[in-house]
Amino acid sequence: MTTFSSRAIVTIFASLILAGSAFAQTPATTTTPTSPTTKAAPAEKKAEKPRTAESLECSKQADAKGLHGKERKKFRSECKKTAAGATKAN
Repeated sequence: MTTFSSRAIVTIFASLILAGSAFAQTPATTTTPTSPTTKAAPAEKKAEKPRTAESLECSKQADAKGLHGKERKKFRSECKKTAAGATKAN
């Protein structure tokens, strides 16, 4: 009789453990644009500006120099300022 009751207890315990993981999953929720928990993706927050010919040229020059990170950003900023000044002078 003790063998039967111990097997029944082990079976119930195993069932509870296995069933617990099935109930632990949260259902998929749908979010609406007006929902306060919805965060807009970076692309949706700010519309991308069209790239100018000067910007593209400065990027090509930065690529040719192998610049990355802060150095690239600084170079492109100075390059675009120079290109804008040259365009206004002409």
